[in-house]
Amino acid sequence: MSDREPTVIHTGGSGGWAVAVILLITIIAGGFLLFEGGYLGGRDVNIDVSLPKVEAPPPTTK
Repeated sequence: MSDREPTVIHTGGSGGWAVAVILLITIIAGGFLLFEGGYLGGRDVNIDVSLPKVEAPPPTTK
């Protein structure tokens, strides 16, 4: 049994990418929820824009 060499198993590296993508999505979603909840400085800002009332000129008759 001592003449046997160790068996090396090579696996693909896609598992690390999956974890990184899931972690990134979780961080973005958590940040969005914190921002919307007001914990990251999100404030309710109301901007009222008043435009002057412009009436079209009356049609000209010939």
